[in-house]
Amino acid sequence: MNCTTNVVQVTNVSPSTTSEQMRMLFGFLGTIEELKLFPPDESPLPVTSRVCFVKFQDSESVGVSQHLTNTVFVDRALIVVPFAEEGKSRAPSLMAESGPLPANRGL
Repeated sequence: MNCTTNVVQVTNVSPSTTSEQMRMLFGFLGTIEELKLFPPDESPLPVTSRVCFVKFQDSESVGVSQHLTNTVFVDRALIVVPFAEEGKSRAPSLMAESGPLPANRGL
């Protein structure tokens, strides 16, 4: 896939990490336009892991930020990958194109 993106997806984020901590960490790598942490800081639900999306002002910061993969932040090794925003909306249609799953006849 040859698409340029300004967004990275960060997974394996510690449940105790806040959006402000993520903003500080990734802010050293480029200007952040938007940062979303899921579940959000104020979530009443118990959290076992978080996912963070960071949108940079320029796509060069995406390449640089991938170097943070396997960096331990708080208590977990982060996984940082480019995220194509248009891919998110295409996922349901890809599943529909694959057709129904075969039945499990041997069980």
